[in-house]
Amino acid sequence: MRNPSPGRTGRPRSAAADAAILAATRDALVELGWSKLTMGDVSARAGVAKTTLYRRWANKNELVVDAVAELFDALELPDRGSLEADIENVVLQFAQLLRRPEARTALMAVVAESTRDEALRDRIRTAIVDRQKRLVVLGRERAQARGELPYEEDAFLAGRTTDLIFDVIAGTVVHRALVSSEPVDELWVATFTALLMHGLRGAAPA
Repeated sequence: MRNPSPGRTGRPRSAAADAAILAATRDALVELGWSKLTMGDVSARAGVAKTTLYRRWANKNELVVDAVAELFDALELPDRGSLEADIENVVLQFAQLLRRPEARTALMAVVAESTRDEALRDRIRTAIVDRQKRLVVLGRERAQARGELPYEEDAFLAGRTTDLIFDVIAGTVVHRALVSSEPVDELWVATFTALLMHGLRGAAPA
């Protein structure tokens, strides 16, 4: 759950109220779409006053991004014993998440709207993209500890590699599931993972 915006004061936030608001936001998006969704719709569905919403989120953009981010924060990377198995597991989790109507609708809505709103793009980057790179960092650290991947001494280059791996996985799965509307099943995931592993091993220094 996101922390209150800097500079805002008042009563402590209720985790239960936050969860209800974010769930109501996703439900409203599925039913109404981005253009018709209002803060009033969300407050009515969540059973809270609009002032409660505005104490937490300055506008609809912030609220919807956080509603999407909460879904992605549920993704995990359990240790399956190998980098290949770890990748397959998280990709299948991601695909399952994207099959949920509220996830598909919310993600497509914020991405479409962000093409016209730089502040929204920045919020997507910090609330969703940067937070989910934790999975790539964890997966690489495990693989390096197992000897599957080499350590990178240069922190800048390591960060660039993390960004690239994230972009390849997230971009490919989103395109497959939401743009092409093709299945992300176990066979596809195994083939994709094998291709990714080939690239990762090929990038290793001699």
